[in-house]
Amino acid sequence: MKTVTKKELVHRIADKTGVTKVVAKEVIQHFLNAIIDELSEGNRLEFREFGVFESRERAARLAQNPRTLEKVPVPAKRIVKFKVGRLMRKKVSGEDVGDLTLDDHDDDDEGALPAPKSRKSKADDRGPSAKQVEGQA
Repeated sequence: MKTVTKKELVHRIADKTGVTKVVAKEVIQHFLNAIIDELSEGNRLEFREFGVFESRERAARLAQNPRTLEKVPVPAKRIVKFKVGRLMRKKVSGEDVGDLTLDDHDDDDEGALPAPKSRKSKADDRGPSAKQVEGQA
């Protein structure tokens, strides 16, 4: 496994896009800074098909020092969570991604994030309840 640095990404993106390395580096750095700024403000970042970044509160807990077995209090803190998007998950696992891409047309809503999808309950699969049927009669 090879480690790819920001410098290497700058070279690749500059070559693919035809911009200078200075411009590519500046854009990448601004992008990374924007992600950090948004997460530090408690915002959630969603990049369709790529993934979702969000910061969460990790509760305070009591840990154990493995050398001394002494109990040590660990304070609460904010952490960053990343949930992998569909395209990345499929591509990394070697599945066929078909016509899935990370094109710009997915972000036509100019920064508005959709509400998180609600999970369908098992009751939804069973059809209408008796009360719902009575109300229709």
